[in-house]
Amino acid sequence: MNTASFNKEVEFDDNRVKTKVLIETTFSKEIRILLKQGQMMKEHKAPYPILVHILDGVIEFGAAGTIHLMKTGDIISIDANIPHNLNAMENSIVRLTLSKLDKFERVKEVVNG
Repeated sequence: MNTASFNKEVEFDDNRVKTKVLIETTFSKEIRILLKQGQMMKEHKAPYPILVHILDGVIEFGAAGTIHLMKTGDIISIDANIPHNLNAMENSIVRLTLSKLDKFERVKEVVNG
């Protein structure tokens, strides 16, 4: 059994989006993404389906040519290989659930450009 908190030790960075794996299980990786207002994650794809859950804040989530305004508590599922991007309308805490088969390094590459 593992425990973690998405809401503890939250420190936004003025210069970059921050990511951290909080829990890795036999079936998923639970990642916290901290986006300060105005920060973006450019368009990218995931090789496996993902879940994106807004724990706090407001995000414009672009997927397949549509922008979804997502607020605290909202969750969205995206199939594999669907282009998507995130734009923080305010400081936001995002939970990203990746397949165990996916790599956290891929997320870091998206964030680092």
